[in-house]
Amino acid sequence: MPLFHAAAVILSIAASSLPAHAHEFWISPDSYQIASGEQVTAHLRVGQNFDGTSHSYLPANFARFEAGSPDALGPVAGRLGDRPALSMPSGADGLLLIVHETADNRVTYANWDLFAGFVAQHDLGDAVAQHKVRGIPETGFLEAYRRYAKSLIAVGDGVGADGQVGLEVEIVAETNPYTKPAGAPVTVRLFEGGVPRGDAQLEVFQRLGPDVTYTTLRTDAEGRVEVPVAAASEVLLNFVVLRPVAWDAAENGPAWRSLWASMTFAVPQ
Repeated sequence: MPLFHAAAVILSIAASSLPAHAHEFWISPDSYQIASGEQVTAHLRVGQNFDGTSHSYLPANFARFEAGSPDALGPVAGRLGDRPALSMPSGADGLLLIVHETADNRVTYANWDLFAGFVAQHDLGDAVAQHKVRGIPETGFLEAYRRYAKSLIAVGDGVGADGQVGLEVEIVAETNPYTKPAGAPVTVRLFEGGVPRGDAQLEVFQRLGPDVTYTTLRTDAEGRVEVPVAAASEVLLNFVVLRPVAWDAAENGPAWRSLWASMTFAVPQ
């Protein structure tokens, strides 16, 4: 069993305590288990604590939006402004994968504590110390960010496997949550730049009925971690990477770039 550290709490983080980009981004299907031929509908959500607003189908806001199997993904078609952002026939039985990569966005930090809190919450290493050594101001600096989301949906029997699809940061489910033995965990693997990311924090949001719990786990040296999951729950996984960017005070470009990976799936009753 991989080594990990976990701390579970009932979520109570105030949304105003972190900058807007510190909210999670995820794909939210209306149903995670559907019959072959039924319509699949899914929202793109931004929020916190597994509670977020639905965003429209806006091609200017994304670099990639696809669905299918890992080796046979195709573009998600839609009309400008569609909400939910995805509506398509499910196709044949199997495991359906939805992939979404946003375009770049930027945030300006007007408060140093927000950046320090962001680094601490997502366990982003020595970024605070690096920031000071690099001589970047504590306020008024920019961060660029991009999101990489995946969702797993069972069509019919739900048989199939997730896999890498070329995202810069990516969560890969090595266990199919719809066909695993009852009570078994879901093993996932984290990647950055196509390489397994060892000793990284994985955030787990799990909704069971009206309650949402938040847990942090840690990957082993090979980037793997076992996620305990409850029957009849909905799960959101989140993984964040923060990279320094060459910064020039005169140009006032981004000093940092964050990359966010997420995955959603459900666990059968």
